[in-house]
Amino acid sequence: MKDAADGFDENTITQVRELDALVVRVRVPGDADGLELTHRPVQAPQGSEVRVRVRAAGVNRADIMQRRGVYPAPRGVVADVLGLEYAGEIEAVGDAVLSAKVGDRVMGIVAGGAMSSSLLVHEREVIPVPTRFTWEEAAAIPEVFMTAWDALFNQAELKPGMNVLIHAIGSGVGTAALQIATQLGCRVFGTSRTESKLTRCASLGLRDGLLVASDGEFAARVNMLTDGQGVDVIIDGVGGAYLEENMRSLAQRGTLVVLGLLAGSNGPLPLGALLTKRATIIGSVLRSRPLEEKIALARKFRKEALPLFIQGTLKPVVDQVFPVERIAEAHRLIESNETFGKVVVTF
Repeated sequence: MKDAADGFDENTITQVRELDALVVRVRVPGDADGLELTHRPVQAPQGSEVRVRVRAAGVNRADIMQRRGVYPAPRGVVADVLGLEYAGEIEAVGDAVLSAKVGDRVMGIVAGGAMSSSLLVHEREVIPVPTRFTWEEAAAIPEVFMTAWDALFNQAELKPGMNVLIHAIGSGVGTAALQIATQLGCRVFGTSRTESKLTRCASLGLRDGLLVASDGEFAARVNMLTDGQGVDVIIDGVGGAYLEENMRSLAQRGTLVVLGLLAGSNGPLPLGALLTKRATIIGSVLRSRPLEEKIALARKFRKEALPLFIQGTLKPVVDQVFPVERIAEAHRLIESNETFGKVVVTF
C-alpha cells in the first residue's frame, strides 16, 4: 500500500481530509498491496440525497473479493472505491430532502464507495445511530445485521421456537444472525472450523456449537441433536461442498438461504432429499438490489431492529479497529480467518 515513502505522508492526508474526500481505492487488483489512499472531489447532494461525513466503515469479505477482481461493483456504482457500509454525520442535504438534517448521526449500506470520508446516499436509506454506540460500533452494524435480518425474516420467514443452523458462526453475519435468532427464542446451532470461536459465541446465545473438520461433515450431528428432525432454517455463507450436508440437515419444508460462496460456487445437490423434504433453497444478496428494495429494508430495519439495539438486546461485535491508513492490514487480518465479528476502519 502506498505510504509516506511514496510521497503520501500524514500532512498530505490531513490536507486531503480538509479539501477533498479521502478514499480507499483498488489501484491494482490482487493482494492488499494493490490498495491505496487517494482523494476525490467532494460532491454536492442533489434532490433527495444527503452527504455523510463518514467517521467509520466496516470491512467485509465482499471488499476482499472486489479487491482481488472477482466481485465487481454493480453497474452505475463507483468501480474502484471499496466499502459497503458506513457510519457518520450528515453534513449537507439536497433541496428535496424532507426529514434528514445536518448533524444527524446515521449509518447504512451502499452498493460501493463507503470507504470514503464523504459519501452521497438517499435520505430514505439512512438509519439513525443510537446514542449508546460509538462510530466504530455503528459501522459494524449495517451490512451484517441487515443481511442477517433480511435472510432470517424476509427470506426464511423465521418463527419463534424454530431450529436454526448458522454456518461460520463467528463471522460478522454469523454473530448477527445468532443474536437475532436467539432473541426470538430459537434454538441455534452454529458451525466453525475454530473451537475458540464457538466458545466465544456461547456468550451471544449459542447453544450447540459444531466444530467442522476438513471433511466438512455436520449433518449427522445436527440430526442427532434434533432427534432426527433437522433444522427449519439454515443460513449459509460458505457454499460449495456444504450444499449436500445442508440438504441432509434440513427438516421437512425447511429453508436454506445461501448468502456467500467462500468455499466455492459448486456442490452436489441431493435431489431426492430436496423433493421428499419439500425444501426451499434461496439465494440472497443485498448489494445489487434496486434502490426501492434497499429503502424498504432500511425502513423495516429501523422500525423493527433498531429498538433492540437501543435496549441492548442486539449489539455489534467488533474484533479490531484500524485507522484508514492501515487498510491493507485490516484486509490481511480478515484474510487470515482469525477474526471474530467485524473489522472496522476509521476516517
